[in-house]
Amino acid sequence: MLGIGTLAKKVFGTPNERLVKATRPLVAKINALEAEFKALTDAQLVEKTNEFKKRAAEGESLDDLLPEAFANCREGARRAIGLRAFDVQLLGGIFMHRGNIAEMKTGEGKTLVATFPAYLNALSGKGVHVVTVNDYLAKRDAEWMSNVYGFLGLTTGVVHPGQSDADKKAAYASDITYATNNELGFDYLRDNMKSDLNDLYQREHNFAIVDEVDSILIDEARTPLIISGPSQDRSDLYVAIDKLIPELSEEHYAVDEKQRSVTFSEEGNELLEQLLHQHGLLEEGQTLYDPESTTIVHHVNQGLRAHKLFLKDQHYIVRDGDVVLVDEFTGRMMAGRRLSDGLHQAIEAKEGVQIQPENVTLAQVTFQNYFRLYNKLSGMTGTALTEADEFHEIYGLGVVEVPTNRPIARIDNDDAIYRTQREKFEAIIEEIKTSHAKGQPVLVGTTSIEKSELLSDLLKAAKLPHNVLNARHHEQEAQIVADAGKLGAVTIATNMAGRGTDIKLGGNVEMKVMEALAANPESDPDAVRSKIEAEHTEAEEQVKAAGGLYVLATERHESRRIDNQLRGRSGRQGDPGRSSFFLSLEDDLMRIFGSERLEKVLSGLGMKEGEAIIHPWVNKSLERAQAKVEGRNFDMRKNVLKFDDVMNDQRKLVFSQRREIMEAKDVSEITQDMRYEVIQDLVVEYMPPKTYADQWDTEGLYVACIEKLGIDVPVIDWAGEEGVDDEAIIERLEKASDEAMAKKAAAFGPDNMRTIEKQILLQTIDGKWREHLLTLEHLRSVVGFRGYAQRDPLNEYKNEAFALFETMLDGLREDVTATLGRVRPLTEEEQQAQIQMLQQRMATQQAAVDDAFHKAEAAASDEPGNEGAQPGFDENDQSTWGEPGRNAPCPCGSGKKFKHCHGEIV
Repeated sequence: MLGIGTLAKKVFGTPNERLVKATRPLVAKINALEAEFKALTDAQLVEKTNEFKKRAAEGESLDDLLPEAFANCREGARRAIGLRAFDVQLLGGIFMHRGNIAEMKTGEGKTLVATFPAYLNALSGKGVHVVTVNDYLAKRDAEWMSNVYGFLGLTTGVVHPGQSDADKKAAYASDITYATNNELGFDYLRDNMKSDLNDLYQREHNFAIVDEVDSILIDEARTPLIISGPSQDRSDLYVAIDKLIPELSEEHYAVDEKQRSVTFSEEGNELLEQLLHQHGLLEEGQTLYDPESTTIVHHVNQGLRAHKLFLKDQHYIVRDGDVVLVDEFTGRMMAGRRLSDGLHQAIEAKEGVQIQPENVTLAQVTFQNYFRLYNKLSGMTGTALTEADEFHEIYGLGVVEVPTNRPIARIDNDDAIYRTQREKFEAIIEEIKTSHAKGQPVLVGTTSIEKSELLSDLLKAAKLPHNVLNARHHEQEAQIVADAGKLGAVTIATNMAGRGTDIKLGGNVEMKVMEALAANPESDPDAVRSKIEAEHTEAEEQVKAAGGLYVLATERHESRRIDNQLRGRSGRQGDPGRSSFFLSLEDDLMRIFGSERLEKVLSGLGMKEGEAIIHPWVNKSLERAQAKVEGRNFDMRKNVLKFDDVMNDQRKLVFSQRREIMEAKDVSEITQDMRYEVIQDLVVEYMPPKTYADQWDTEGLYVACIEKLGIDVPVIDWAGEEGVDDEAIIERLEKASDEAMAKKAAAFGPDNMRTIEKQILLQTIDGKWREHLLTLEHLRSVVGFRGYAQRDPLNEYKNEAFALFETMLDGLREDVTATLGRVRPLTEEEQQAQIQMLQQRMATQQAAVDDAFHKAEAAASDEPGNEGAQPGFDENDQSTWGEPGRNAPCPCGSGKKFKHCHGEIV
């Protein structure tokens, strides 16, 4: 018998179906305009763009312009790149324009879909940002779709690491700008550390379309973007502590994999204290519980976490002497990203590589708060529905499931659960052998580099040819993915989120054409393409006959979304396909999140060696476990965001004040207000209200006026006059300080004085904000302990952060006033030297920030500068490599030195 909810859905449809149905008349309206726009010449399509811009400027809403703009964009794309958008692609574009996330399956053409809302919203002249997960995709999509935008009279820019300032400014000034989330966030922070409006990169945050929105706004939202500068070197301490950890045994600590935390037991603390005394890291008579021991205890904890929670080739890899983090969701290297609070240094000590100094935060922002700056936000991905609540609660984004252009023909098998990993892997190898034998391409999904390399070794032993795609083989990503659909191909991939290259059955025609033309540049491109397309059609039919792409997952991920991303690689555009998940009770998810009951059931069934349990109930049970983990992760991210929101309010205030100061031609009113507040504070301090004259500390006030205001006035005599009160003293001090500043302005020249005031203001704000960030970091690390005293840590953090912010503002007023008070009238030569010194100081600070960015950007770049391999280069034949020097470029064309590339394995 059907429940009421199920019955209602059958009769009225789901909310998603009703939304899609309600939007179809708008698609029909766009289709009705197709003939009209087909009849226009190329020049008339550009004229239409100019007409739309004019109508938007005159007040016509973008919603009213939508049917014509979409029809114009569809025709432009058809002529420029030969693709005519399907109705479902128009649907996706409409939902994104309305500020939603369009969930569209893999292979439905999301890259083209983004052009519709991007084109429409660019008509306002305020700019559109299309956000991608890596630099390769940003450049590829910008290059490809700029043909469409350019055909319609709009400009396209792409922001990537290593750009010159002029190129970056031009990219942001374009109608549509492609960039990665990291680059956008870093440029936002960098803009808020500039001292001249002409140096700013970004315009207002108008409209953003986020590709792989779940990866960027959820998976990467856990870690904030941080610009940092180096602090003191403590490498000796990390090395010394690292030597102690192996002396601890399991009874000395407890590891909680669910919470990813470690704690010392009582015996562990006692042993630790002895070891620290023996190695001279703790002074005699000092215990771990003394306040002076806080730093050493913190670093010991980080050392233990480095050894017990962070595993090589799963959470990080060691590359060219650096510890490089691996993104657990995409399997990509996060070069340039470092763990904070000394944890990264602890891992470097563990691996015996050079320890980089800890960093001091100069500026930071979370992706959640950066993307909430946009007036309108939208996104697209193949998997978002499972996180719909989080998208709505954090970003105010709705999720709409867009129907596929063709029905999905993929067969999704129930999970197969084995008792041990050994049995599971044996079954996987047999399954791959069977599929490979009939020519069916297999995509094998793993959750870590370690597992992918273990599986690779097993396949080598079974003499099965295959490719491996993980953080180690990052550079060949597009090629490996493009080949994954070939007849009989076997590809092992560590997480498939946001790979950006479709797996097409029979292989990727574009890639094959590019390879053929690169091998023989003099050949006729049209003839090459015709030949390859004919061969591809035959290969595609053979693969379809073999069953299409077979996605074989070796483990379930914590998030259902990551599993769905992998599964969605098969069955694109109505192709045949199949997916299976092979699990064991020893898998991380099963082991950590309660496989005991299941193990009892399996034992009770008397399962034989190599047997698996396969049943829909098991799938549902696993999905419930995953949903619980997702909920827990959401709560953790929400909690992080609550704390960051406190800082974000302060950040927005400081950044907006900075912007106002940069835009203002004259900041003398601001500095005067600050000076007056300092005067009032001084008088209150040294001449407290409701006190008699003989209780005033006039000598202290006299000294403070010289130190903090830079004026020498007879305040002691004034206070001795009959009938003088604190108000009169304040008035006289304000008048005296105004006269002193007027003299300085006259001596410096008004323009020079305004420049000095502005530079001092900006410098002092930046210095105070850096100090404040550090204080908040320390507060955040200790405020959790207030919970033991039955006090809410968040409320405690809010109250103390507010008090600290007020203290920072007071200090800011005092520092600006005191610095301006110390500036004295100079000769013309000395004036120029003073201004130059201030400008140099700002330039040095900017250079340090730029250096930090360039290092992060260079490291995080997805493309190592591939210039193309030397002719005849064969990776498997060393005789074709020539004899490059150790420091010469590698002949494979990676752009790296030979010793850091193929020379490593020679």
